[in-house]
Amino acid sequence: MSDGTTSTPAPAPVAPLPVVTLKIERRSSHPWIFQKMVEKPAARIAPGTVVDVVERTGNWVARGFYNGHSRITLRVMTTDKDEPVDAAFFARKIGAAVGFRRDVLKLDKVTNAYRLVHSEADGLSGLVVDRFGDTCVLEFFSAGMFKQRGVIMDALRGHFPDTKFYYFAEEHVGKQESFDCRPPAPPPPDVITENGLRFRVAPGSKHKTGFFVDQRDNRELLSTFCGGKRVLDICCNTGGFGVYAKARGGAAEVVGLDLDEQALDMAKQNARLNGAAVRYIQADLFSWLRDVIPNGERFDTVVLDPAKLTRDREDVEGALRKYCDMNRLALQVVATGGVFLTCSCTGLVSEADFLESIRRAGWQAGRTLQIFKITGAGADHPFLLHVPEGRYLKAVFCRVV
Repeated sequence: MSDGTTSTPAPAPVAPLPVVTLKIERRSSHPWIFQKMVEKPAARIAPGTVVDVVERTGNWVARGFYNGHSRITLRVMTTDKDEPVDAAFFARKIGAAVGFRRDVLKLDKVTNAYRLVHSEADGLSGLVVDRFGDTCVLEFFSAGMFKQRGVIMDALRGHFPDTKFYYFAEEHVGKQESFDCRPPAPPPPDVITENGLRFRVAPGSKHKTGFFVDQRDNRELLSTFCGGKRVLDICCNTGGFGVYAKARGGAAEVVGLDLDEQALDMAKQNARLNGAAVRYIQADLFSWLRDVIPNGERFDTVVLDPAKLTRDREDVEGALRKYCDMNRLALQVVATGGVFLTCSCTGLVSEADFLESIRRAGWQAGRTLQIFKITGAGADHPFLLHVPEGRYLKAVFCRVV
């Protein structure tokens, strides 16, 4: 006989996660565990599956994404055995990342375009998210993060309810990680604001997530050395440094140089948006500089901000030689006493090695470099001391004599 009460059904049992065993005892807090350290599972585990990780002793050590096809076979998400990697996990991590940018860094007062998630530094290895006004752009570096894209976008909607989404992975990442990321149709270009200036951003173009927000603080600092000066922006891309130099810094003349026609078209649009008269030249930097150096062409402020030179550790020496060559040429068009900003976004090149390549370039060019500031990416691109890979951008400000 029923007593009129309704019993609550017991929750469905949670299926245990696949277990992956290490060949070693884990003695590192780095979230990457490489293939050579991992025993091959007896049964196939699909790339991007959440697994439990145990040491060779059987001791549980972590939970994260497994990918037997990748050199980075395990990406640790948590070392708390009681913390599942589920929708609530992503909501917490993304909430903390957004809160840091908005409440601590107070970036909304400066710009509506900044990095929301910076991979390992925000506890989400394999994911980068940039905000551009009403659009969030997701870049995936792992099969695990790609599998969770719906959950990630749901978490972001909690903070940006009306946002549009675009996501992608570079082709070499998809091959290395064995996943097929087919990006959706890109949203129309949007206009973002940064330190009172306006820039057109086109997610889905070949220029990473659409705009280099990592150089925001360096653009602002560079503009303070441009008042009444002749400025040359080498590898100008979509025009950030040059537009700042003219519209915010009051430069007398700005020349932007780049080989990429699509980037220059966007740079011209950005200059018009800000009423900045910038002369753009489509040319290879090496041939153009070699042509103008003998003519005595000199600029008071010069920026050199090339694209990443290598993703391969085997090519680092070649990249350093190329940095030396381009810096040697660029230094020869800096007026005596002028300011030179030279950058490297090649993560595999250390700050020490980059500085050495600049030293060699200065010696070969017969110029002395007085370094007065070394910076990196903006504060919305934090890094962890035990994950130095997150610190990729080097920006060296110097006076040339």
